[in-house]
Amino acid sequence: MKLTRRIGFSCGHRFWYSNRTPEENKRLFGIYASPYNHGHNYVLDYSIRGKINEKHGMVINIKDLDDLLLANIFEHLNNKSLNDEIDYFFDNPPTLENFISYINKKMPPAFKEAKFDSMRLYENPTLYAEIRMEGDTPMLTISRVYEFCAAHTLHCKDFSPEENRRLFGKCNNPSGHGHNYEVHIEVTGPVNPQTGMIIALDELDKIVNEEIIERFDHKNLNTDVEEFREINPTGEMIAKVIWQNLANKLPVQLVRVVLQETPRNFFEYSGEDE
Repeated sequence: MKLTRRIGFSCGHRFWYSNRTPEENKRLFGIYASPYNHGHNYVLDYSIRGKINEKHGMVINIKDLDDLLLANIFEHLNNKSLNDEIDYFFDNPPTLENFISYINKKMPPAFKEAKFDSMRLYENPTLYAEIRMEGDTPMLTISRVYEFCAAHTLHCKDFSPEENRRLFGKCNNPSGHGHNYEVHIEVTGPVNPQTGMIIALDELDKIVNEEIIERFDHKNLNTDVEEFREINPTGEMIAKVIWQNLANKLPVQLVRVVLQETPRNFFEYSGEDE
């Protein structure tokens, strides 16, 4: 059984080495380099896994987990300037990758009745980091969220009109229909000790914008995007095509593409068919 508890806290930070020149800081941190603090309302989802206790029906008493999160995370970090008040960030940039790794070290790896499963730290709704156990090994990833609007029609040329209507229903409308798509791009790799990042966000943004957003946004996928002239642009296939367009373009490892087509439809692809 997996149990997740959510907490929120606020912190300020800056991406700036005081012992380096403005030009050096700009090279390291790009558009985010600044000698001045900015803040975030962080959200942490902390998950543990264990067996349900037959007597009380819980994995652990959630208040015990709350007490640990309160003492080790909230009281320690809330309303702090990370660069100035947390020793670890005197010499390490307070990137999301470094921040979640720091939090991971503050919390116990196991509990009496359960063990750590994963945690996800949101800096804002479009950027989050995650540490999750892959067997006995923790895996650190960073995810960036993008949006594009596109129209499509679901139609298989090998099926009769009746079969297409039966299979795809309203989505077989010859005039098409549209969605506001949301796509999560999750990557992993070694953290650069100078920048504290797996990949610079402006570099990731540039690649995703060029390979996906500019090609898909405000387009009719069936007619305007080359890959879908022969492929039915279902949510499954859009997620797979996004993966195929990014996997060899990124300088880090692509872990997962998550495509949200509607509030009720999500598709995940991790290269299973490649």
